[in-house]
Amino acid sequence: MNKFNINNLVRPNVAVLKPYSSARDEYQSTGSEMVFLDANENPFQTDVNRYPDPQQRNLKAELAKLKGIVSENILLGNGSDEVLDLLFRAFCEPGDDNIITLPPTYGMYKVLANINNIENREVLLNSDFEPNVTEILNSVDQNTKMIFLCSPNNPTGNSFSEEKILQILGSFNGLVIVDEAYIDFSEEKSWLHKLERYQNLVVTQTLSKAYGMAGIRLGICYASTAIIEILNKIKPPYNVNELTQVRALDRVLKKEQVVSEIADLIKERTLLSEALANVGFVEKIYPSDANFILVKVDNANKRYGQLLEKGIVIRNRTTQPLCENTLRLTVGTQAENKKLIEALKSIE
Repeated sequence: MNKFNINNLVRPNVAVLKPYSSARDEYQSTGSEMVFLDANENPFQTDVNRYPDPQQRNLKAELAKLKGIVSENILLGNGSDEVLDLLFRAFCEPGDDNIITLPPTYGMYKVLANINNIENREVLLNSDFEPNVTEILNSVDQNTKMIFLCSPNNPTGNSFSEEKILQILGSFNGLVIVDEAYIDFSEEKSWLHKLERYQNLVVTQTLSKAYGMAGIRLGICYASTAIIEILNKIKPPYNVNELTQVRALDRVLKKEQVVSEIADLIKERTLLSEALANVGFVEKIYPSDANFILVKVDNANKRYGQLLEKGIVIRNRTTQPLCENTLRLTVGTQAENKKLIEALKSIE
């Protein structure tokens, strides 16, 4: 493959696009008292009468410190789904280009491909839920723009082999998206430490899982400054609202509390896995680096319905490739996990 060049990847219309310049882009507060009459805002104080910072500078600064990178490598979105959608819109030409996904995996990759009229080439994981690198690379053509790797993977829970991801990064001349929504629950290192070495690497994370902020919708994209500059061109000017920025910043600053909660969930994951081994109809418990456990049972549809009757909602993944008769169980509180195990042991 030729040396990676982001200019060969971006859509031509995006490359020449001039982004919208909002009032808050043109004037950045210096902290001094100013009379703001530039954005047609309501002047009466409601705490949210002013437009939010379109670049979320305070929040990015804290995330940069936390992750050991610079703010210029960060783009924030209205959940990870917006971040992923921006990647499609910036780099994939509708009706012409294609992406590669590795089922079983996060379903939004396929949905976003369909929304953006992009062919989705599916290459199944192998029997160990690892990427089939040879088949992936054989599926690449001149119109393949992105490969999506969910690691730790949803719904299987495993982290992909570093060697396999490195093979893909080194051999593919497009973007490699490593979705790390569950990385905080894993002992594996984040791929953030490889950003400088691989210009085609994009890492996405979220505050929805380990940080317990699913309701505020805050997704994070880490990539080269060149990629971030392109995404900034096409993102809506105020895509992350003020309430989200305030709550996210407050939570990110509570690092010790978050670390403690993650440790509790990992401990509960271990205890839940051990307890599942004593449930008669559980045939296999898959190792997990996430905040959930995938289990194979005798009859997933039957067991799912029985748990619903007992007031417990889990996810039936039996329709997914390689996941016949599997259930995905989110790790809850100690009390919730106890209730789940009691329910599983009580049904026949």
